[in-house]
Amino acid sequence: MSRALRPHQARIIERLRVSLASGHRRPMVQAPTGAGKTVVAGAIVMGALAKGKRVLFVVPALSLIDQTVRSFWAEGIREIGVIQGNHPMTNPAYPVQVASIQTLQRRAIPPFDIVVIDEAHRWFAMLGQWMAAPDWASIPFVGLSATPWTKGLGKHYDDLIQVTTTAELIAAGYLAPFRVYAPSHPDLSRVRTLAGDYHEGDLGEAMNKPELVADVVTTWRLRGENRPTFVFAVDRPHAKRLQAEFEAAGVTCGYIDAFTRSEEREALFRRFTAGEVRVIASVGCLTTGVDLDVRCIVLARPTKSEMLFVQIIGRGLRTAPGKTDCLILDHSDTHLRLGFVTDIRHDALDDGRERSKQEREIRAPALPKECPSCKFLKPAKVAKCPSCGFKPEKQSEIQCEDGDLVEMTPKRARAGVAEKESLFGQLKHYARRRDYSEGWAAHKFRELTGVWPDRYHNAPLVEPTPFLLGWIKSRQIAWIKTKGARA
Repeated sequence: MSRALRPHQARIIERLRVSLASGHRRPMVQAPTGAGKTVVAGAIVMGALAKGKRVLFVVPALSLIDQTVRSFWAEGIREIGVIQGNHPMTNPAYPVQVASIQTLQRRAIPPFDIVVIDEAHRWFAMLGQWMAAPDWASIPFVGLSATPWTKGLGKHYDDLIQVTTTAELIAAGYLAPFRVYAPSHPDLSRVRTLAGDYHEGDLGEAMNKPELVADVVTTWRLRGENRPTFVFAVDRPHAKRLQAEFEAAGVTCGYIDAFTRSEEREALFRRFTAGEVRVIASVGCLTTGVDLDVRCIVLARPTKSEMLFVQIIGRGLRTAPGKTDCLILDHSDTHLRLGFVTDIRHDALDDGRERSKQEREIRAPALPKECPSCKFLKPAKVAKCPSCGFKPEKQSEIQCEDGDLVEMTPKRARAGVAEKESLFGQLKHYARRRDYSEGWAAHKFRELTGVWPDRYHNAPLVEPTPFLLGWIKSRQIAWIKTKGARA
């Protein structure tokens, strides 16, 4: 029996039906990491089966086939065949077939009524040829991705289905809130750019330095709260060195890369889930197809890629019993370059054309700024530091210490209507519980978002999230510090 759909999942299915009914044959479904893409995929397959359709579900790697089959079984889908060599589940008679791109590239593809492409941001030339073939012109190809921002993807898909954002899912409690700390900034001045991201060889050399590797471990022991952790490294030597440094510090650390065998990978995940391994250092993987309870992300791999960045952070945003938030230790300056994942959004597929400088500036999120007093990274256009209450002045004599970790808070000024309504509902709930006036809630809303809650006075009461409670506490602490300084 399949699981009941959450509201945003039900909206995805309804929007997909409307898209197909209106004539689109290449819709792209964007579901933020942790939004329940497996459940959505199961609902798509179940809907097709109910109409007597044959479905081909395509994954981007052989290692994801068995995981996909297990996921479908959990959703109540049992008549599944696998197209892959001599796989024990080979059965072409079953109405649902799971295959990898690698296998389909080497053989003739039998007829199907609908094709679902998982992780559709990972583009293969074979997909473009297949989707453009005359025999497949009328067959729907449905793409699934948390980050469908690959350049030129709009040339192949004809509709983008978006119903929610990461920020909205956090506000609704479907994803975990996050805290970000940033150490001293790595020197990437000599690292070249290749194909839109840092040159891996240059980057490995820049990041795989003894002092930087040691700082990752020292920071984790200081700030990591012994949480189950994924560490994202640049390359294999870097990941191996990080693993060795953790082990030398008495922290059990596993290692995984794209060449790790499936059975070794599964055994490591079992030990990680059991708490026998606290940290996993990885390179080139763990960004997709992993649903483990991860409560800390160590970003030791700088990137210019929004897709890679969002996929990495998304590993830690899934909710779990007893999990209040995800702790992010960013040793890469990526948040300072790209902003918070809650600020990254694209409302259209890339059609491959070169965008003007003005268009790029419009699309770019406002970046956090560093407080010169406490090194807290505050939201853009916020003059007064939310952490220490410091407000820069022309003749400030505040001295900054290098190397301190600083917490960064998600930017809320550009939040959507649903998130702002939820935020004001949380503030009203808190105010009522503390016997504060609604005016207090309105002023705090303006302080948090930059606007008055004129549109949200009828917002229903919502239990405050850990993020909001932490923010209110930070404001109270700042007020006390300011009061003490004046005294």
